[in-house]
Amino acid sequence: MSDLTDSIDATRQENVTRILDAAERLFRHYGYAKTNVADIARELDMSPANIYRFFASKTEIHQALCSRMLGASYQQAHDIAHLPLSASERLRRYAQGQHKLTVETMLDEKKVHEMVVVAIEHNWHVIEKHISRLDDLLAGIIREGIEAGEFVDTDPAVAARCFGASLVTLCHPQIVAQCLAKENRATPGELIEFAIRALRK
Repeated sequence: MSDLTDSIDATRQENVTRILDAAERLFRHYGYAKTNVADIARELDMSPANIYRFFASKTEIHQALCSRMLGASYQQAHDIAHLPLSASERLRRYAQGQHKLTVETMLDEKKVHEMVVVAIEHNWHVIEKHISRLDDLLAGIIREGIEAGEFVDTDPAVAARCFGASLVTLCHPQIVAQCLAKENRATPGELIEFAIRALRK
């Protein structure tokens, strides 16, 4: 019975992945607003009813795609957080990595940017969960920095939230898009070093 259940679960996951892959292709090519469930079904040569067996709406498909994209961002941050480097260097690489990912993934491809903006504007739980997970990673790095005598003794959770908030112009797609062309803004490097100095003794 267990083998049958595993097979059903695997088949379901395969179908979910196919739907998400097709939706992402269409969202990237035509844009989120111009793509509907019927388009996704047509891309997969199946009926819209079949899509609805796995997702209740286009919004639900979008949420799942957003979660998948943010998962890549979290994995990058997780890998950096566990490098055998000083806390300062890990925070520096974290901030640089998040900024690079935002610029390359969410701005260079305008249709992807549209998807992320819709998610942010609707305040989806996947966005809030992602921010909380990143804050937890940052708190861990800062806690280790405090224990090593690198940072001033403070509440790591509060410091993590403040560190993340101070660098929002590097990671929030809409703000990044507005600031890239402005010459009277602090550079990413300047912001990162300023935020790290605030944690030091």
